[in-house]
Amino acid sequence: MRIHHAVMLAAAALLPAMAQTPNSKPAPKPNPAADWPMYNRDLGGTRYSPLTQISPTNVSNLQMAWNYRLSNAPAGRGAAPAPAPERAGDANAPAPAARGAAPVAGGRGGAGGRGAAPVPTVNPEATPIVINGVMYLPAGGRVLALDAETGKLVWEYKLPAGSTGSRGVAFWPGEGATPPRIVFTAGRRLMAINAITGEASAGFGENGSVDIKVGWNGVPLIYKNVIMLGASVGEISQGGDPGDSRAFDARSGTKLWEFHSVPQPGEPGHETWLDDGWKQRSGVNVWGWYMTLDEQRGILYMPFGSPAGNYWGGDRPGSNLFGNSVVAVDALTGKMKWYFQTVHHDLWDSDLPPAPVLLDIKQNGKTIPALAAINKQSWMFILNRETGKPVFGVEERPVAAGDAPDEWYSPTQPFPLKPPALARTSFKKEDLVTAEDTTPEHAKACRELYDKAGGFYNAGPFTPFLFHEEGTPPRSTIIFPGNGGPNWGGMAADTRNGLVFVQTHDAALTGWIEKKRPGGNYGSGNGSPQPYDRGSVNGPGPYSGFAAPIRDAGGKTLGNAPCQKPPWGQLWAVNANTGDIAWHVPLGLNEGLPVGKQNVGGSGSAGPIATAGGLVFIGATNDRRFRAFDSKTGKELWAFKLDQAVNANPLTYQGKSGRQYVAAIASDSVVVFALP
Repeated sequence: MRIHHAVMLAAAALLPAMAQTPNSKPAPKPNPAADWPMYNRDLGGTRYSPLTQISPTNVSNLQMAWNYRLSNAPAGRGAAPAPAPERAGDANAPAPAARGAAPVAGGRGGAGGRGAAPVPTVNPEATPIVINGVMYLPAGGRVLALDAETGKLVWEYKLPAGSTGSRGVAFWPGEGATPPRIVFTAGRRLMAINAITGEASAGFGENGSVDIKVGWNGVPLIYKNVIMLGASVGEISQGGDPGDSRAFDARSGTKLWEFHSVPQPGEPGHETWLDDGWKQRSGVNVWGWYMTLDEQRGILYMPFGSPAGNYWGGDRPGSNLFGNSVVAVDALTGKMKWYFQTVHHDLWDSDLPPAPVLLDIKQNGKTIPALAAINKQSWMFILNRETGKPVFGVEERPVAAGDAPDEWYSPTQPFPLKPPALARTSFKKEDLVTAEDTTPEHAKACRELYDKAGGFYNAGPFTPFLFHEEGTPPRSTIIFPGNGGPNWGGMAADTRNGLVFVQTHDAALTGWIEKKRPGGNYGSGNGSPQPYDRGSVNGPGPYSGFAAPIRDAGGKTLGNAPCQKPPWGQLWAVNANTGDIAWHVPLGLNEGLPVGKQNVGGSGSAGPIATAGGLVFIGATNDRRFRAFDSKTGKELWAFKLDQAVNANPLTYQGKSGRQYVAAIASDSVVVFALP
């Protein structure tokens, strides 16, 4: 039998409050106000904390309270002692630089690549959870429990093999004599460990591990005794793993239900797959790391991505349900209640990476149970979460068709009447940057890229890639938001005031559809049987964007910048009660540009959180700042520069001392801030 190691350090002061014995206090239970008990803080995905100690009037005084470096932490029993957490004496001292941080790579929601590689020691895009004064987080091939006020190691669990899911862990409070558990994925395993001791949970699968067949790199969602998972699959169009969502019993690990993301014969939606395009179809998976749930109604909301392959779908004619759809199911049975598709027959890789955020909105004196969902096209759909009906209306509008061989083009796409798109959705030549926007050298380099591509075709939202015949002059398409829009970081909501916060960025996709060239590198679609895929003037594959280097007078490269006019990244607040934009501001500096031109936005993939104290916290920028904004006005109130970027969703919690903390993972370190 494999031995799962757990290191118990500095636990003596914590265990009396955690262990469940006849003469002690009960096992840890989430504190509704103080804790951050799950990835999104609550089942509705609001990331909204009721804490108010940190407010717009004092947030500028935040200082680093402690940080914990993950990359040189111990690796199991017999390892060197844990490093002491670094306590900040200087409020402006940067967090430690990254050491050995491993990028997340692979297919749709996958992690890793080909060949053997060392198990990473950090999960740079994870969000810890905090329950009753203990912080739990994944760290490569380990799960850690830290004292949430000091950063001291409580215990460490080392996986027998492989690495934890990249975004976080979940907490199950236990039942009867069964102690609470920390639940997480590791490749194709669903694992549970004792939250008190850090040891594998007896009674859950085999020694705390269940083979789920198709792995998921996200965070389990737990409701009552049900653990719900998406699926991380590759982008092989046919013959890959199915993207079905599944549920398991939190007590035993027994599988409870499975939802077919590609409807099988006789199931609703099967008719949207013509010419047998459904057979062995991969993709159509919840890859975006988390799901949300209406606790009162017991409804699970699953945000499904697009079918594979991403840019040519001639082998899957039809609108392709449940691709690009929010699907609502009974959380206990998996039975579908309703669905809403945001893109028909996706040819842009316009997934729904973030799960919907749930909130109640007010209209004409009535309360509407609503959700807000947003896709990579940057359209936010505000729906009645009981019925799936749009609150502000949705129009099916005609969109341009392309000319790729054998392709099936949807004649219309759904456009919400409110709010407007939260990122750029079109392009014309006049949108090229000028020397006044950036620098003369950058503007010149952008014009050269434009000319090299033969100019760019764009017909507005949902412009399809045109076909290019090998050996003919360039015939390039440009698509916005492209590789931008929102991403897995998703949304937060101020549920009191009906505000939804999200960051988006504009990062063009350029190129064309071409007949696949023998030996060509078509990225994650390599191995797909489809005859056509993306290429560009730079060769085969989905790699071509529209950005150019920024250089100083001596020719040294200072950075890279998009070639369309800024802003390039923004933080938005949408009033869900009215569908109007409350405010939007650039998010992130480009410090390669001259002073006075740097506030153009430059954000990554992570998202924000919100507090009852009137603040929005977010990292997610290339300039390595962690920021706080006034939630009512969008005014930036605080920014702390780190050595590494915070490309993870933050959290906030209250320690047992009553002190409020704000925390995030910055590459290889947990960084934690508080008022002096």
